[in-house]
Amino acid sequence: MNANASLQARRVAAVPRGVGNAFPVYADRAEDCEVWDVEGRRYVDFAGGIAVLNTGHRHPKVVQAVKDQLDRYTHTCFQVLPYEPYVEVCERLNALAPFKGEAKTILFSTGAEAVENAVKIARAATGRSGVIAFAGAFHGRTHLGMALTGKVAPYRKKFGLVPSGVYHLPFPTPDNGVSVAETLRALDTLFRADLEPSQVAAIIIEPVQGEGGFHPAPTELLEALRAICTQHGILLIADEIQTGFARTGKMFGIEVSGVEPDIITVAKSLAGGFPLSGVVGRAAIMDAAEPGGLGGTYAGSPIACAAALAVLDVIKEEKLVARAGKLGEKLRGALTKMSQRNDIVPIAAIRGPGAMVAFDIVKSRGGNEPDADATKRVTQAAIGEGLVLLSCGVHANTIRLLMPLTVSDKVLDEGMGMLERALVAANA
Repeated sequence: MNANASLQARRVAAVPRGVGNAFPVYADRAEDCEVWDVEGRRYVDFAGGIAVLNTGHRHPKVVQAVKDQLDRYTHTCFQVLPYEPYVEVCERLNALAPFKGEAKTILFSTGAEAVENAVKIARAATGRSGVIAFAGAFHGRTHLGMALTGKVAPYRKKFGLVPSGVYHLPFPTPDNGVSVAETLRALDTLFRADLEPSQVAAIIIEPVQGEGGFHPAPTELLEALRAICTQHGILLIADEIQTGFARTGKMFGIEVSGVEPDIITVAKSLAGGFPLSGVVGRAAIMDAAEPGGLGGTYAGSPIACAAALAVLDVIKEEKLVARAGKLGEKLRGALTKMSQRNDIVPIAAIRGPGAMVAFDIVKSRGGNEPDADATKRVTQAAIGEGLVLLSCGVHANTIRLLMPLTVSDKVLDEGMGMLERALVAANA
């Protein structure tokens, strides 16, 4: 039995099936956009740990910052003995906040924690409990995260009833035939039929839906939500967990629209692979919770904070915001050329701001009927080529590209060649 198969057998025996694995390939080491498995095979990584590695695997500056912090202390609990790296990360995020006025930040460990605490803060600030989210959204696997997430299978299946007070609107995308006007009519109906605006603490939205299929929220919708929130005293939360830290060609995805939220949630690429998340919001809102109401034993780990400070430096020094824009242009151009070929599986709807790029696998050229089976064939063919590639979407037919923004042109071209061959193989 080879090393990957042996480890997979141990994993099946030791780990519950509720946590899935995209591929039975076990990582041994990694650098920037490349990963080597336990058998020594090299892979080009177009998944980036699901958008966690915008600055690449083991960026030297991140690794050095972590080593330096390890030599000082690893944990005190910020709520017991605070430390400067936590404060400095908050200062840096406050300065980057995508809204005018003073900001404050609190740190946690996971994206789901950030989302839950953003809702807690919104409820404390408004004195209201209702929250509005969107179909197709993903906001985490905790109990409240499941409630906010707009997809039943697999995220809610078998887990019983979710917390009350959460409502979903249809998300406007071309493939599901929902327009912005229809989404706003649904919101008006919700206000008339189920809860009045004065009961709503927040509306939470991803500037680009992640698990939902990499669908950008239309600027028209974001502008309308901003106006409605301002009119009714509702807080607008932008979930930037997957869209943040230069991925969209802006530091935060909401900046593409020019709309200012009241609160944002951050995680994933904030700390270059170390668990760190946060809630950034308008100062008066963030101060609404009472002392002791927020926090966590491991929240804002000093190791992760040191990594985050290095990540923010790398994004600035290596001009990764601009790099994301150039990467996106190259990716969309290459995909457009591929889409014109007759020997690959039919692809459609190439989309996404910056380097948050995706496309759909469909059953016929020029059509839009999802083909989930062909999508599976593409990702399996890709891993056979040596390319780590992920799918997503409410119909499981979207291929998303999340390579590190630090990827070299040579490795990027190599990976796109692998993708092209996988699209051909899946059509055989």
